[in-house]
Amino acid sequence: MSAVAAAPAYGARAGNGGWSSAQIWGALFVAPYLVVFLAFVVYPVLYAFWLAHEPQSYKKLLDDPIFIRSYVNTLIFIVVAINLKMIVALLLSGFFTIPRWWIKALTVLFILPWAVPSIPTILSVRFMLNPEWGVINQTIFKLTAEDGPNWLNDPRLALFFSMLVHIWKSLPFWTLILLSGRLAISKDMYEAASVDGANRWQQFRFVTWPSIAQLYLTCLLLSTIWTLGDFNSVYLLTGGGPADLTHVLATLGIRYLRLAEVDMSMATIVTALPLILPLVYFMMKRLSR
Repeated sequence: MSAVAAAPAYGARAGNGGWSSAQIWGALFVAPYLVVFLAFVVYPVLYAFWLAHEPQSYKKLLDDPIFIRSYVNTLIFIVVAINLKMIVALLLSGFFTIPRWWIKALTVLFILPWAVPSIPTILSVRFMLNPEWGVINQTIFKLTAEDGPNWLNDPRLALFFSMLVHIWKSLPFWTLILLSGRLAISKDMYEAASVDGANRWQQFRFVTWPSIAQLYLTCLLLSTIWTLGDFNSVYLLTGGGPADLTHVLATLGIRYLRLAEVDMSMATIVTALPLILPLVYFMMKRLSR
C-alpha cells in the first residue's frame, strides 16, 4: 500500500474519540458566536424571567389601570394598524407594477420614510403637530383665523396618530415585499386570463391573490410580531401621554423601568408572550412546510 493511500483523509478523526482538524477549527469559529448568544440573549431572557417570577408582581400589574389600558391599546394597534397597513401595501404593490417611468421615480420617494432613521422622522411629525408653532396648526390659523386643536392632548387622537406614524414608517417595506411577490408571477398567466375575457378584478382574484396569498399571510404574521415590539412609534410621538393613556406594552415596560420597578417591567414583557408565542408557532409551522 502506498504512503498516499495509507494517509488519513482530511477531516477524519485523529484517533478513537478524537477531533479532526476541521472539527477543531469549526468549534473555534463557532465559539465566539455561542458566547455572544449566551451573554446577550439567553442570560438576559432568563434573568428577566427570574425577576418576574414573583406572583406579587403580576398582582400589582393587574391592579394598575395603566396596564389594562396599555394592553387594550396594544390589541387596537394589532387589529387596526397592522391590517390597514397590509391592505394598503397590497393595493400599492399593484400600483407600482404599472410600467411608467414616473411611477419608478415615485417608488424612490415612497421608500424614504422606511429608509431614514426613526428618531428624526417621528420627531418631525411631533413638531408638526405642536399646537402652538406646528406647521399644521399654523396653516389652520392662516386659513381660518382660528387656533387648531391640541392634537396629542386627546388620548384617542394621540393613539390614532401613533398608528398612522407606524403605518407610514413601515408601509414601504411591506409594499416592496408584496411587489416582489407580484413580479414573480408569470405574465403568461395574465395573458391567458385576458384572452379568456377576465377583467382586472378577476385577474387579481383568480391569478394574483392565489399566487401571493401565502406571502401575504407570512408578512402579516411577521408584521404583527414586530409591531408588538415597536417602541418608537408611540414613545417618540406621544411619550405614552397624555396621562399615560397611549402606552402600549413595549413602552409601558420602559415606564416601569424609569420608576425603578424592574419586576413590573419584566412582568409586562412576560404578559406579552401569550400574544407573541402563538404567532411565532403558527409562522414557524407554516414555514416548515
